[in-house]
Amino acid sequence: MPSPRANLAIALLHYPVYNKLREVVTTALTNLDLHDIARSSRTFGLERFYIVTPSQDQRALAQRITGHWQTGWGADYNPDRKAALDIVRICGTLDEARTDFQAGFADPVKTVITGAANRPGCISCRDLRQMLGDSEVPYLLLLGTGWGLTESCFDAADHILEPIAGAGSYNHLSVRSAAAIMLDRLKGKQ
Repeated sequence: MPSPRANLAIALLHYPVYNKLREVVTTALTNLDLHDIARSSRTFGLERFYIVTPSQDQRALAQRITGHWQTGWGADYNPDRKAALDIVRICGTLDEARTDFQAGFADPVKTVITGAANRPGCISCRDLRQMLGDSEVPYLLLLGTGWGLTESCFDAADHILEPIAGAGSYNHLSVRSAAAIMLDRLKGKQ
């Protein structure tokens, strides 16, 4: 009997996000985010990491980056990088990511969103960890780029995950750092 699929995946959204002027924009893909979140995701047992951008050029760039490490010289040179990038899925919309992740699950995908600001009704990482372990419901963790996901994204999510709290009032982690911390809290050995 095959083992059940991992019921947590990450979607890194490049749209709709805010810029520092609070305008809704599409942000640029970064090589570091793609590589580092894929590596963290694979380390903590996730089977999918979605790059979501409406930009055809950005999707082509993501495909070129992942493809370099999945086949040929890159795959031979660094098999660990290949293993991490093999879980990357590149999508034009969040709905595409949700549909792909849904395959193989009976229950509908629940979305969990997070950002740097504390919001009413947040669940803790401990709460989400328990939810992940208590059922086979698939959860898609939405992370934003730029200056964060739009209010419409928060309104549409099933759950809001508490932000990562630092030692003081400064709170501007890179998305790849925040992803690694969250994954450790959600899936790491305790």
